[in-house]
Parts: sequence; C-alpha cells; structure tokens
Amino acid sequence: MSDAPRVVFITGASSGIGYATALEFARQGMHVAVTARRMDRLKELEGVVHALPQPHGDILTLAADVRDAEAVQAAVSLAVTRFGRLDVLVANAGVGQRGSMVDSDWEHLETLLRTNIDGVLHSIRAAVPEMRRTGGGHIIIISSIVANMTAPYAASYSASKAFVSSIARSLRLELEPDNIHVTDILLGRTATEFNQKRLGQVGYAAKAPRLPVMPVDQVARAVVKASRQRRKTVTLRLFDRLVVWGNALVPQLIGRRALKQYKT
Repeated sequence: MSDAPRVVFITGASSGIGYATALEFARQGMHVAVTARRMDRLKELEGVVHALPQPHGDILTLAADVRDAEAVQAAVSLAVTRFGRLDVLVANAGVGQRGSMVDSDWEHLETLLRTNIDGVLHSIRAAVPEMRRTGGGHIIIISSIVANMTAPYAASYSASKAFVSSIARSLRLELEPDNIHVTDILLGRTATEFNQKRLGQVGYAAKAPRLPVMPVDQVARAVVKASRQRRKTVTLRLFDRLVVWGNALVPQLIGRRALKQYKT
C-alpha cells in the first residue's frame, strides 16, 4: 500500500454509528465516502468534517439506498473516481424490528431483510472488485451480539445479523487469496437513534430489554482500530462477550429471560 491516505466507504452514515465512524476515520486522516438516503444529514456530516482541525481526511457524500444494488455500485464507482482507490468497506447500514414473527407487518420484515442482508451483500459485491484491482482491502461488517441469540420478538433482526456474521466467516476464506480481510464486529446496545427508529408493533413486544448502553464514539474508535488490526471478530465489552457466550451455552435460558422483559 502506498503512503497516500486510505479510502473508506461507509454505508448508513447519516446518523449513529455510521456518522460517528466516518467522522473518526476523517479525524485520523483517511478519506471517507459516505452513503445514506438522507442527503441533508450527510451534508451536515460533510460540514463537520471540513471543520476538523488540520490535517484531516476528505469526504464525499453520496445519496444511495443499500437495497438498490445499482445505486450502491454507482456510489462505489464515484468514490473510486474521486479518490482513486478503495481500501476499507464498513457495511453499517441497518434497521431494527421487534414484534411477533407471525403478526408483524410484512412490509416491516421485508424492509429489515432487504436492508440488513441485501444491503450488506450489495456493498460487498460492489467494493470487492475495486479492492482486487489495487491488491487488497478490508471489509468490516457491523453485526450484533444477538446474532446467535434465541430472541423472542426480535427473531427477524437476530436472524439478519446471524446471516451477515456467517457471511463474514465464509467470505474471509474466499477472499484470502485476494488479500482482502474480513472483520465481523458484534455490537451491544449503543446510544444512537436506532431504537427510536426501530420498526415493529407497539406494546409489550416493542419494549427494549434493559441492557447497558455504550457511547457511539466508543464504537467509532473501535471500528477504526479494527481497520488497522485486521482481527477476525471484535466484541467491545466484557458484558457483550458474556451475552455471546450465554447465547452459545444456554440459549433457552437467555431466550426465556429476554421473553420476561416483554411482559407488562
């Protein structure tokens, strides 16, 4: 790799983890291309980046819906045209959903699956050819500690994260000959708009379990650190690691404890 700043492509950067992560990469001197549907929020982020103390990385804002493969491909192409290469993909865009698997609105379930699964696949398939062209890169997938959880009223969301975590493990081997590393980041609850924007029904099935919340800046720093260390899996807190281990060792116990928190 040359001495030129690395180029990072981040999806879902209009708020929360994507917004904070883009800001942290730019603060560290890397160029960032950011996508989301809300261009006004991306322009706000652009202004914040430009106001950072020098030296800082440049930013390119691109309106794109990750559910649209052609839009993601076009955004990646524009990023490469602007910066000349693509070194890191942060597949971050995602939505949450709670509610009965049987009774939830299908529109909500379809939005969840197309965003959390299709969006990650579209991003990877657009980014990898550019990484191959320049001799390698790094894919960072934002998953969740619920990826292996028995999760009543959050089964669809958990399944979507299980899918992308499984993709990360397999893709790591597929892309090894291309010098493209894959990191799976299993996040616990973070202080963002995520819970407020979560899809799903009201009432007992919409109550969030009482879990400790970490600052979004902590997550952003961890993502940037992961892009340098190239670890296979990252879980930030001891509490989150305990949840992952509990999900693996006593899934029914964890599931039943979670179920109680939805009862009035």
